[in-house]
Amino acid sequence: MNNWLPLLLTLVIQAMVSMALLALPVMAPVVATDLHISPALVGIYVSMTYAGAITASLMGGAAVNRFGAIRVSQWGLLLCAAGLLLCAVPWLPAMGLGAVLIGMGYGPITPASSHLLARTTPKHQMSLVFSLKQTGVPLGSLMAGAIVPPMLLGLSWHTSLGVVAAVCIGCAALAQALRAELDKDRQADLPMRWGSWKQPIRLVLAHRTLATMAACSFMFSMVQLSLTTYLVTFLHDDLAYGLIAAGLALSLTQLGGMAGRIAWGYVADRWLGPRRVLLLLAGLMALCALATTTLRHDTPQWAVVLILVSFGASAIGWNGVYLAEVARRAPEGMASMATGGTLAFTFLGVVIGPPIFGALSTWFGTYRAGFMGLMVVASVSGSLLFWSQRKASSSPSAHLN
Repeated sequence: MNNWLPLLLTLVIQAMVSMALLALPVMAPVVATDLHISPALVGIYVSMTYAGAITASLMGGAAVNRFGAIRVSQWGLLLCAAGLLLCAVPWLPAMGLGAVLIGMGYGPITPASSHLLARTTPKHQMSLVFSLKQTGVPLGSLMAGAIVPPMLLGLSWHTSLGVVAAVCIGCAALAQALRAELDKDRQADLPMRWGSWKQPIRLVLAHRTLATMAACSFMFSMVQLSLTTYLVTFLHDDLAYGLIAAGLALSLTQLGGMAGRIAWGYVADRWLGPRRVLLLLAGLMALCALATTTLRHDTPQWAVVLILVSFGASAIGWNGVYLAEVARRAPEGMASMATGGTLAFTFLGVVIGPPIFGALSTWFGTYRAGFMGLMVVASVSGSLLFWSQRKASSSPSAHLN
């Protein structure tokens, strides 16, 4: 089988679950008006999705080993579809349950794809291939920003969520054609136990490099999801952008993230190594978060675009390098379990980040306060990477790349 086919399939699946997760936040101003609630509550929705994702990611490694990466991905798509349909019900408890289901569908997708790509990708190409696959996240967000707001011009927000759910179901059906070939390494007789969720955490904590990557991803994810969750609302409420213009700005930010993921993966493989690249990105995130606080309604559009594209390239562009480093450093045959373990910390950052961003913004009466908080978080993560790299460089057994 062509080695690029697993990459293409995992890219499409990642894009769809990412679009599913961000479909509701993109339409938050419309939904909030219809339900007479604050749009800042979208941070609670995102936290609930990633609370579900934490559990699913921890069980993802064991599930992939038993059922196969494609089967787990199919179930993830179907769970996202079910969650979207529940979110289309204008009743907060139903929407809360829908958020959890979307998270449970989103959570195992990355461990599944890491298992598949680690098995089919040469080690010297892992940062680039994993980065290409992870462009599915900003691609899905770009699709949400570019497609959902115009869809709202002709359809209700409830129907629009149903349309995204239908596409997720169709994607799961199409993946069936490749399931037999790509899931041939599954172990159907492998037992599934509730205690399996502990294994990925223990694996991560037992390896210093994996633990460093987990801590780094915890803080980076706070920055990334706060940016993508609140950008449309920030531009709409603080800068007086129209909803479609704000959605387009989100799409441009995601384009920056897509380009960044590919570029950083290439740079990490060819020149700097993954940890130096992540340190560089932490600094760029902090600078972009600070620059975002200076934006006003009369700021030239070219300046807004430049800042947001740069912000996207860093805050959205780090994942592929990080995931490739996790898969590279994981014990043989345990890439999906190591990925699930580190992703639990990544998703925990998402659970904590957007509500803190929303709370800061509500407390100070402006979303600029939230972006100032992101600058602090990015600076702390950069400090952690800097000191861990210094410690590694002083050790004779350390491998920086």
